[in-house]
Amino acid sequence: MAVNNGQNIFTDKQDFEDQYRDKFIQILGKYYGECTDQERYNVLARLIAEKAREIQSTSYIHANKQVYYFSLEFLLGPLLENYLLNLGITDVVAAGLEEMGTSLQKLAAQEVDPGLGNGGLGRLAACFLDSMAHEGMAGFGNGMRYRYGLFRQEIKDGRQVECTDNWLANGYPWEVRKDDSSVLVRFGGTVVRHEGENGDFWFSQEGGQVVKAVPYDVPIVGYGAKTVNKLRLWSAEPAEEDFDLDAFNAGDYARANKFRSDVEAISTILYPNDSGEHGRILRLKQEYLFVSAGLQSILRAYKDKYGEDWDHFADHVCIHTNDTHPAMCGPELMRLLVDEHGVDFNEAFDIARNAISYTNHTVMPEALEKWPINTFRELLPRLYMFIDEVDRRYKEQLLADSNGNTDLLASTAVLWDNTVRMANLSILFSHSVNGVSDLHTNILKQSVLKDFYKLRPEIFNNKTNGICHRRFLAQANTAYAKLITEAIGTGWLDDANELNKLSAFENDVEFLDEMDAAKREEKERLAAYVKKTTGIEMDTNTIFDTQVKRFHAYKRQLLNIFKILYLYNRMLDDQSYKPAPTTFIFSGKAAQSYTFAKEVIRLIHSVADVVNNDERIEGRLKVVFIPNFAVSNAQLIYAASDISEQISVAGAEASGTSNMKLMMNAALTLGTYDGSNIEISELAGPENIKIFGLRADEVQQVYASGTYFAQNLLNQNPTLARIVNMLTDGSLARLSGNFESIHDYLLINNDPDLVLIDFDAYVKAWEELTQSYADRRSWNARALHNTANSGFFSADRTIREYMEDIWHV
Repeated sequence: MAVNNGQNIFTDKQDFEDQYRDKFIQILGKYYGECTDQERYNVLARLIAEKAREIQSTSYIHANKQVYYFSLEFLLGPLLENYLLNLGITDVVAAGLEEMGTSLQKLAAQEVDPGLGNGGLGRLAACFLDSMAHEGMAGFGNGMRYRYGLFRQEIKDGRQVECTDNWLANGYPWEVRKDDSSVLVRFGGTVVRHEGENGDFWFSQEGGQVVKAVPYDVPIVGYGAKTVNKLRLWSAEPAEEDFDLDAFNAGDYARANKFRSDVEAISTILYPNDSGEHGRILRLKQEYLFVSAGLQSILRAYKDKYGEDWDHFADHVCIHTNDTHPAMCGPELMRLLVDEHGVDFNEAFDIARNAISYTNHTVMPEALEKWPINTFRELLPRLYMFIDEVDRRYKEQLLADSNGNTDLLASTAVLWDNTVRMANLSILFSHSVNGVSDLHTNILKQSVLKDFYKLRPEIFNNKTNGICHRRFLAQANTAYAKLITEAIGTGWLDDANELNKLSAFENDVEFLDEMDAAKREEKERLAAYVKKTTGIEMDTNTIFDTQVKRFHAYKRQLLNIFKILYLYNRMLDDQSYKPAPTTFIFSGKAAQSYTFAKEVIRLIHSVADVVNNDERIEGRLKVVFIPNFAVSNAQLIYAASDISEQISVAGAEASGTSNMKLMMNAALTLGTYDGSNIEISELAGPENIKIFGLRADEVQQVYASGTYFAQNLLNQNPTLARIVNMLTDGSLARLSGNFESIHDYLLINNDPDLVLIDFDAYVKAWEELTQSYADRRSWNARALHNTANSGFFSADRTIREYMEDIWHV
């Protein structure tokens, strides 16, 4: 494949080989033949990263406006094969490596998943960076460089065990450390008021802990290599060395290095456990450091280009905050403008609001981030003064405008109930607030943020999420992608809407049969990975029914496992009942302190222990849990799946993106009318998706009525009661014990996520969907229709909407 913009990265295969061999001498001081596969990968990645940085990004140099995307997570995934695809040099590099006695596949396998994110929030941010570069805009990421990832998930005796994710053990060849761009960030201390001779006054924050934020830049290569942007990741280091020599000489080595350890802890791990005060302070430090460092870097670059023309700052700079972790961007930008650049307070507020926009990612009020005022004020005293004053003025103006409406005040104030409410802070400082699916945005307007919507309806808008189709279809599903390209050409890589050309093949028997062969090939790849990593064998003749995502009660992995127990029980009771042979695939992590979610993981393994080892069901059902869900193994899972389980309680999932990835990879969706399942249903048509269960408004009616009693439902449904009783009657206890806590969640807590209410409709929908699998051509025609209509879910489309409606790029 040629590079789209005509740039010659390598003139031919020999040129690549020559440059690659030279790099070993430059970097390692030894020859290619002396190196390990890990070293060969590292050198190759550094060579490609160097080539990417050499590409002049014309949008960056000449752009009138630059966008900075602030996110605490960037779940990049492995970059080598993705960048070779985007640069258009996959074939020449693969051929060169083959001639040198190795393979691209072997070297790519050495790359680890960067531990820079956890779930959908971080993967969305990574997809957006890819699309910003593809669209030719100057769009840059700003995040944290974590020494360790959240954790590496292992399973022992059916339980999740959190192990250190030392992803930097062999270095990260894509990054470049930029010491000359380091900035200082201050925590704690005191605020001192200074007065001039003319009665003017100003403040400074003195004392406390001063930390050096050091940036590491990672290139972001757009498809076609027309634009290369960057992701800037911040690491915390001591501003000055404070080594306790006396303690060291006394043998107290931990105390000797305590200062450095305390500082470096800020960027040690994603989401430090904040159940205790020390953890909360560390988490707040983390959020402030990447916000302050990023903004200082932006202001420095702006001043170099435009001088002190702060009036036009928002004409040239957009700061987008991904969820509430960067909520301090508004007041911190004010603080820097006022304290460091002498801008008037009111002018600074207007500049901040005009520059900043905010994406909300949750419909659950209890999930909106809050901080105790005392903790916040002690750690960030000067920043708190800005928040306090902005909030005071806001309250005063709101009371005047609303004739003293204290209900509006209670719901929209930033400082309330001794807390700093970060979502309210984000909204107050933003000119745009968006949800991430039609349903989600409507719920924000009608419920979660309804009072803000009453006050400022013009700032609310929807931007349905998208995914990087080049990674999650072209790169992940090579067999299917090859078939697609042979049918409609390569244009779909540049424009996902061209996938709709596949509609012409929905009645093409030969194409549908080739789809079947491609799916089988991807199933075999996944089965080989699962066999290697878990020892479990998967029958590739079965339906692959997949639910892969973060473990959370509202995502209802529990409902899925109850369905499996229903099928198992019915097979034992009725030998004539033969459900479609199915392999049920689960993957995902539970937060370290989320006991319920970890218990559901344990339940899945206990059910697998029972079902997979019962010869009476003749292998028709199999339960597989794939540990340590990450971008790399997700790509294998999406490509191999037949059914996409999207079964959250309606109105709880903001959007979801696994549903988009699975749809694009020709899996049929089985789901509730929730998140972007709604858009999938509208695009694919109701006959090509299986919807079940209560709608969002019906869920709210159940909650509001106060008449639902889970025990009554079980009394009327002995089949379901039997499944619930299995949690505590020893049926599933062989591996690691009973599940009293899940039993209590359903009965004592009264089934808060309505698992029991939706159960019958779910089982019926699953049986109807899987019965149609026997007619493979009909199934593939519907699956192809899903792929053909999935172009809307490209992140390129989402970013174009952000560019036009929010960032005005």
